Parts: sequence; C-alpha cells; structure tokens
Amino acid sequence: MEPIRSLEELKQRARELPSKTVAVVRADEVETLTAVMTAVDQDMLEAVLVGDSGEIAKAAIEAGVKIKGIEIVEASGDADASAKGVELIRQGRAQILMKGLVSSSTYLKAILDKESGIRGGGLLSHVAAFTVPTYPKLLIVTDAAMNIAPDFDQKVEILRNAIVVAKALGIEMPKATYVCAKEVPYDKMPCTLEAARMKKMVENGEITGVEFDGPLALDLAVSFESKKIKKVESSVAGQVDIILTPDIEAGNILYKTLLFLSNAEGAAVIMGATHPAVLTSRADSAESKLCSLVLASLIASHLHG
Repeated sequence: MEPIRSLEELKQRARELPSKTVAVVRADEVETLTAVMTAVDQDMLEAVLVGDSGEIAKAAIEAGVKIKGIEIVEASGDADASAKGVELIRQGRAQILMKGLVSSSTYLKAILDKESGIRGGGLLSHVAAFTVPTYPKLLIVTDAAMNIAPDFDQKVEILRNAIVVAKALGIEMPKATYVCAKEVPYDKMPCTLEAARMKKMVENGEITGVEFDGPLALDLAVSFESKKIKKVESSVAGQVDIILTPDIEAGNILYKTLLFLSNAEGAAVIMGATHPAVLTSRADSAESKLCSLVLASLIASHLHG
C-alpha cells in the first residue's frame, strides 16, 4: 500500500479496513470515552468497555455520547479492570488494549504478567507518530515515555518496535537515525558511538527492514538544507521516517516540543506486547486519543490480519 503521510490519512485508512476491537480499561473517563465512541461511530473500530457500568454511564452522559449496544464487562477497581481487559485480548475478543481511568503502573503490570499477560518476546517501548506542519510526511519518534535510560541492546529493541510501526503505516523500507549532538562518532558522546555501532549492525544484517544512518544531528535528520550546507553524504539525512532518541529526557523533550511549539498532531502506542496498547496521558485531548486508537488499529491489522 502507499505510505500513510498524515494522521488524517491514517483515519481514512482505518475506515477502509475491517474493524478491530479495542478493550478499554476503566472506560469511565470522558476524553477516552469520547475518542472511543468517535472511532466506533465513524466505523474505524469496535469496542468493549471494561469497568463499573454505572460510572461508565455517568461518563457517557458527561461526554455526550451514546453507548447503547456497546458491550460492557463489569469490573471493580484498577487491577480487576486491567486483568479483564488483558483477558479479552487473550481470548481473541479484542485486538487492542487502551488505558482509561486506570493507573499506568497497574495497567502495565497486567500486560506484563508472566502467566496471564500479553508479553511479547521483546521490550515494551513507546512509539509516537506525528503530523508536523513543516515536514512532508509522518515522523516517528521513540522512546518518549517508557524506557528511562535504555542500554544499547534495549535501544536495538526500541528501534525494531518502531520499524514495525513504520511497516504498518505502509513504509516498506523506513529511513531511521539515532539522533545525537554530532554527526560523527566522538568518544566523549557515548550516544554517537552507539549510533555508529547500530549502523554497523544494519549493514551486517543484524537489524533488518530499515535503512539506517547515524549518528545524525536533528537538523541533518529532517532538513535537506542542512544536509546541503554541511555536505553530508547520506540517503537518510533530510528525509528520516524514524528518530531514535538517546534516552527518555531527549525523547520526551522532542515529543512535547513537536506538540506544543510546532503545532504538530500526535498519536502513540506501546509496542512489544503481543498486541498494541494505547497508553495516553491525562493531558491528551480526545483527538489525540482518537489518533492513537486508530494507529493501534492499523498496527493490529498489520500484525494479525
């Protein structure tokens, strides 16, 4: 398929695909319920709401949405709701998990439970996709919210998770980089050495499905003008699809800079489990939560048909 180049295109593609089902953990939250029911009403998704049915009904009234005909799985408290949401995934009754009014720690604990969870073979990581007004295609950023100070092997897993997201967006051979403050390896900047090592792994076929160059400074990653001025020979520079950041501070700063200073629109998922999970912030708008849901839907279609 043609690569999806914006979140608006993402929503349109979701309407064209067979609907996936999202299990919403503690669905008694207004913004979350608004996003979920918008997706249902626009034929992007189906939903199962998990939590206290009375509280969900109150949230629906406050949100101004109708939930008649939507299945509700009764649950009491965060732990029970999280466990039941994960069980819906394990039973095949849902393909996407979404965090509602539940603590992140309890939600993630249910996902990672060794006996009853939906652990995958790798590392859980946060992957975001942005429509940026000044950039001609979707920009994928990782990891801005999950792994605090990943070691090199974990960064490789984070990159692999982002590659899966890019493939789900129709990007057959995504261009990726590990952003640093310099574009050459430098002993006093460990991330530049890691980037060079990662590039060698791609060249050796240890990491596949991606075109990689690094280290690259952020300007070189996204600007053809910077590439021209600095006379850098790179097939990735100026047109990157995936930006891997050194740690959560760098990732979070870039993520929030795009949202709050660059007028970007974002969607994000947690990858690395058997199925995509949506872990949104309390500050996220209903529109942002909708886009995250739709992104998770496309990933679920890519992974499970």
